[in-house]
Amino acid sequence: MKPPVPVTLEGHGVRLEPLTAAHEAGLIAAARDGELWELWFTSVPRPEETAGYIGAALEGLAAGHMLPWAVRDLATDTIVGSTRYHDIVTKVDRVEIGYTWYSASRQRSHVNAACKLLLLSHAFDTLGCAVVGFRTDNFNFRSQRAIEGLGASKDGVLRHHFARRDGSVRDSVMYTILASEWGDVRRNLVARLGRGRGNP
Repeated sequence: MKPPVPVTLEGHGVRLEPLTAAHEAGLIAAARDGELWELWFTSVPRPEETAGYIGAALEGLAAGHMLPWAVRDLATDTIVGSTRYHDIVTKVDRVEIGYTWYSASRQRSHVNAACKLLLLSHAFDTLGCAVVGFRTDNFNFRSQRAIEGLGASKDGVLRHHFARRDGSVRDSVMYTILASEWGDVRRNLVARLGRGRGNP
């Protein structure tokens, strides 16, 4: 597996831009579309927390275990969310996709399927990953449905696993897609985008 480095990924009406401090205003506006920080089981920052959110992501980039992007909707040329690779382990050819959120107006649109197609294609076809993982809060049922809709396999639940923003501790639901499964997952995503569908 090649070590992931910042790269712009574009297709199907979205562009994933390497996250920088210049995206702060765009992310604040995106999160205000639905006041997403009120969802206690997500990682969406409050407006005053956005600079720190970006800073932490860039620290993870510098340390080699994260690769963050801002998500741009090309139809409107606006930032509509964020996503990243995290828990990057090159020795076992593994990345996870997470810290993903989109403006309320883009949820259940083409944006998530387009982003996942770009991220998974880059992970499997360019980087040479053997497996891509996903994890989500046990109370984030929409996220679980979306991950399962990709064709990812549910590996299990890690109890008392990760601190939420409010100080409580979540259980994490874990999923993976193996390189051998990527062909079917790709066909599913391409077909979904062809039908104009986003999340299931």
